[in-house]
Amino acid sequence: MIKGKPFVKWAGGKRQILDKLKKYIPDEYNTYYEPFIGGGALLFELSPRSAVINDSNAELINVYQVLCNEEKFKKMCKILNSHETNHSEEYYYEIRNKDRNKSTYNKLSDYTRAARTIYLNKACFNGLYRVNSKGEFNVPFGKKTKVNTYEGNNLITVSNYLTMNDIKILNVDFEEAVATAKKGDFVYFDPPYDSDKAIFNSYTEEGFNKDDQRRLASVYKELDKKGVYVMLSNHNTVLIKELYKDYNIHIIEAKRNINSNAEKRGKVEEVIITNYTNNRTFGEK
Repeated sequence: MIKGKPFVKWAGGKRQILDKLKKYIPDEYNTYYEPFIGGGALLFELSPRSAVINDSNAELINVYQVLCNEEKFKKMCKILNSHETNHSEEYYYEIRNKDRNKSTYNKLSDYTRAARTIYLNKACFNGLYRVNSKGEFNVPFGKKTKVNTYEGNNLITVSNYLTMNDIKILNVDFEEAVATAKKGDFVYFDPPYDSDKAIFNSYTEEGFNKDDQRRLASVYKELDKKGVYVMLSNHNTVLIKELYKDYNIHIIEAKRNINSNAEKRGKVEEVIITNYTNNRTFGEK
């Protein structure tokens, strides 16, 4: 089976550690949930027939939704072709600044906004997605003289997967996104990562802080009590080890290339935390 791949470059993307993640996937599960979908690397790799995907980033989720409509999909690609033709530093800032005027920006079609999201992702500095307190995209130009915004065959594969299976796409809080998960379902949490140092996590204007990490741990525990298989990725920090000390913590090494600070790129220690073991028992240390 031909599998789709992420169509955007996303901070914390899982493509380069997919093999490590797959080692800890439950043998069997019902509906797959991913409340922080991002680029969707694990979703596309597993290609479950039934899934609930979500992200707090409304612009990203809009792209997923456009990919589910054949006509809008075609119109988005046509605009992407235009972006590639017109690409320059001046043009980049022209497109980037469209969200400064909310009244006109909100009138743009969903496929026009989707094309803008993909173009900015491919043309901005280091593929970073960052917004300011007003929710305005503020990543500088990436200095590329030419950009390839999409791979046609891959977008078709992704579109077919999303439309030919039972895939529910949400733009809500992560807690609400997993509210319907029940015994035998599988939830994969890949939140903005915690850090023992300051770190970028402004994928939305609200950000994701240590209180959010604690709330996520509470949701994890509630899902565990319901008999849901739960797996979570994060940095190997003091807080994360304390929050999930009653679960299975697997330490891995990963390479991260997206950060505004070059010193924070490179090899980092991450954790994959599960509430089950190979024999799928819950809550074991």
